Amino acid sequence: MNAAPVRISGDYVLYWMIAARRATSNFGLQRAVEHAVALRKPLLVFEALQVDHKWASARFHQFVIDGMRDNAAAFQAANVRYYPYLERSRGESNGLLAALAANAAVVVTDEFPCFFLPRLVNAAAAAVDVALEAVDSNGVLPLRATAQVFPTAYAFRRVLQKELPAHLQNRPLADPLELAPRTALATLPAEVPPAWPHALEWLDGGGNVQALPIDRRVRAVQTRGGAVAARQRLAEFLTIDFPRLASGRNHPDEDFSSRLSPYLHWGHLSVHDVFDALMAREGWLGHLPAKATGAKEGWWGVSAAAEAFLDELITWRELGYNLTSKQDDYDLFESLPPWALRSLELHESDEREFVYELAEFERAQTHDPLWNAAQRQLITDGRIHNYLRMLWGKKILEWSATPREALATMIELNNKYALDGRNPNSYSGIFWVLGRYDRPWHPERPVFGVIRYMSSENTARKMRVKEYVRKFAGVA
Repeated sequence: MNAAPVRISGDYVLYWMIAARRATSNFGLQRAVEHAVALRKPLLVFEALQVDHKWASARFHQFVIDGMRDNAAAFQAANVRYYPYLERSRGESNGLLAALAANAAVVVTDEFPCFFLPRLVNAAAAAVDVALEAVDSNGVLPLRATAQVFPTAYAFRRVLQKELPAHLQNRPLADPLELAPRTALATLPAEVPPAWPHALEWLDGGGNVQALPIDRRVRAVQTRGGAVAARQRLAEFLTIDFPRLASGRNHPDEDFSSRLSPYLHWGHLSVHDVFDALMAREGWLGHLPAKATGAKEGWWGVSAAAEAFLDELITWRELGYNLTSKQDDYDLFESLPPWALRSLELHESDEREFVYELAEFERAQTHDPLWNAAQRQLITDGRIHNYLRMLWGKKILEWSATPREALATMIELNNKYALDGRNPNSYSGIFWVLGRYDRPWHPERPVFGVIRYMSSENTARKMRVKEYVRKFAGVA
């Protein structure tokens, strides 16, 4: 990320953990360990969480703190010094990375192509006087395996099927810490502990997340964060929910979805580990067709349910990473496909039966009980059932004064409340509502034009939703 050299005289190798927040199956950590071995230096792992980024809240802070506790145990077991840090006031962290980098031989961090992290890494690379590397641990297909931005899942799937066989052989080590130097760094640089205290020591000494200058109204959820909870949820999904998902009963009343996306977003779980666990369950032998067809099903040679899940885990998930890594305007209305822009602008002034403001959407004060239930689930659980998330967005488009206002509402509510928000897939889902990765749908309708239409009535006919609506009807 910069032209600075590796500093041979440095005291340690610094791994700045910002996206792949885990001690296993992590290419960035693995690269830092390789440096430590080659340079014969101890490894220092630095994980931080700031308060001054948009949508910082008690919900996201608690999820990351759960992960910090798991990481602390993992690095202690490997005799690697781990330094977690929570910013307690805006600007308090200024100078911390520079102080750590000043004594480092090399700095390794994570590449994440979304939210404020690319700007953060670029600024750090320009500010430090030592080599800084950013490592891609985002998916199975490296971000730079292709320079193209793909307009549809089908187009991306064809390239995936052509490129993936080679990359499936290039896997992160399950436990990179096995190779780490056994001699731990004795102390942090002298100026660090007084100015920037250890996060877990601060919390255990009486520090309170609720006292931080973050949005405390977005409360923590019951879902625990961290690598331990991530592995537990993966095992539970594959042993309990996946067999029922395979029978096609993925209804809101019977939610068998994986619920792994928050762990993937925060880096508590590797996509490689999910892939390996699923394919072990399927008894997959690693055989793939020689020809890339772009077919949605049948290419992997596993069960239909596994094929469908892999299409979500790899095709659709990495399609979003493809776009955000290559287009800076991924979150702007103007980035929509030309046909979608034309249709939305043509119907922008159409009369709408219902129009709601952001505050009404946020408080789930619409006329539609199913939509209100989905919004209440988002507020209380930090998620919306997979199918209803699409309906949630379509109704916001229908009930907003303009498409641009609908986009702003979806981004605000999703990124404020969803545990997996602020992710490339957040923007994939939100912009799919407006036509990205889709095609024109006829007949042309008011408000929607040729954008795909969805209704609560059709959803209720196709899906079992009565218990879902009842469950979230009284949730404040």
